[in-house]
Amino acid sequence: MIDGPDRAPARAMMRAVGYRDEDFRRPLVGVAHSWIEIMPCNIHLRGLAERVKEGIREAGGTPVEINTIAVSDGIAMGTEGMKASLISREVVADSIELAARGHLLDALVCISGCDKTIPGTVMALARLDIPGLMVYGGSILPGRFQGRDVTIGDVFEAVGKHAVGAMSDAELRELESAACPGPGACGGQFTANTMATAFEALGISPAGSSGVPATAAERDDVMRAAGRRVIAMLREDFRPSRVLARPNFENAIAAVMATGGSTNAVLHLLACAREAGTPLSIDDFDRISARTPLLADMKPWGRFTAPDLHRAGGIMLVLRRLLDAGLLAADAMTVTGRSVGDEARAAHETPGQEVVRPLASPIAASGGMVIVKGSLAPEGGVMKVAGHAGGARTFRAKVFDREEDAFAAVVGKRIVAGDCVVIRYEGPKGGPGMREMLGVTGAIVGAGLADQVGLVTDGRFSGATHGHVVGHIAPEAAVGGPIALVRDGDAILFDPARRVLDLQVDAAEIGRRRAAWRAPAPRYTSGAMAKYARLVSSASEGAITTG
Repeated sequence: MIDGPDRAPARAMMRAVGYRDEDFRRPLVGVAHSWIEIMPCNIHLRGLAERVKEGIREAGGTPVEINTIAVSDGIAMGTEGMKASLISREVVADSIELAARGHLLDALVCISGCDKTIPGTVMALARLDIPGLMVYGGSILPGRFQGRDVTIGDVFEAVGKHAVGAMSDAELRELESAACPGPGACGGQFTANTMATAFEALGISPAGSSGVPATAAERDDVMRAAGRRVIAMLREDFRPSRVLARPNFENAIAAVMATGGSTNAVLHLLACAREAGTPLSIDDFDRISARTPLLADMKPWGRFTAPDLHRAGGIMLVLRRLLDAGLLAADAMTVTGRSVGDEARAAHETPGQEVVRPLASPIAASGGMVIVKGSLAPEGGVMKVAGHAGGARTFRAKVFDREEDAFAAVVGKRIVAGDCVVIRYEGPKGGPGMREMLGVTGAIVGAGLADQVGLVTDGRFSGATHGHVVGHIAPEAAVGGPIALVRDGDAILFDPARRVLDLQVDAAEIGRRRAAWRAPAPRYTSGAMAKYARLVSSASEGAITTG
């Protein structure tokens, strides 16, 4: 790109923005991030990029900063804007790939913040396979409300409490003003922290890097170290394909299950595995969950936040527990140049910590989610149980073709004990974009109905979701999946122990409904949303837009 007399025009243009002769003698290293001025998750990434660039320069490289997009799930949640969120994952991956290819960059550090930027950066690294790593921007610290720690998940649930009169206007405003005290991604084991810890366990992020809070002084050191490490990886020709292997993905899944992480991990790890050419299926998540104990007591279903886990010993402490149990692929390589087993053995456990349980007394014997199949979800659905699967339950369907209609029913007190809220035509194609349903599920919890109603959708759930809920139903309604045929009053069986989700309607009636069903017209006919709807795969395959 910049060597030799014929590249004088390229150098001339780069000189205009400040590059000098010594910069041209060094490798060009991309520093990609998704800074945006609307959310705490990413607002600090430009500053963190400066620290990465310092590390690159110290180690002998020339940094080239790249900016891509982000969509805030927490802000867009419950609106039409949420349809852009999952689509943004593909745009993040595409834009980083194109910038790196277009400028023939030698190596790459990707800095991630909110939910979709994390897998998006790893998808780009998988496609490019140049020396590179991903480093997370860190979690927000918890807010304080009425003497307790709170996160954004508490605010969503407070909307439900407010709707039923269990919280005043003043209390809701006080909570809203306190829940997010500064920069960083949502503080529970929601999607951002789930994916950050999963990718540290996988090995594409340096050991010990994901847990450091966004505003902690040591975060700057983490970023400089990432800059220095990528130059060493370039000299070693250490490429992401060395860590994007099957054992690494199994370690990442185990980390998700042991921490009760977000159901979105299924989508994102499947997508990254497909970009890397690594065999992985939705059934692998259930198999690994069944053998993995739930060890970390994390919000939204537990007591602690991501900064609490960091203080206890971090995800590496969880992995050390799994190593001791013989449940970790210890020889899997990480971007540090050390195996994950070596990194886990070096984990430090804070005396007296209560976040990560001993192996002898796990929260549950199996992991935080299950994959259910049956007549309502032939290709599968994802249910977050977090150690509380319970027995078989049958609910009666109340069907909605849009998330907004379901939310209105919940806050309007039209959902009662025994109902199953069915939200359809919100899948990857049907939405398009497979919206998260935290607004609805948070309102259900806030209304005191969490243990009394069910919810199924071909959309997604946030990492902050818990209760009798199954998402990612596949095939989705827009392609004629069984969820398109559900009617009000139908019986729906949830049986997480047997991994079953059944629509209890006889085959003859289903046949009549199928014969009468017609695919709805696309909601978008042009632009990025329409393009995505045409290209996207099933949720059971990661909802990716490549073949």
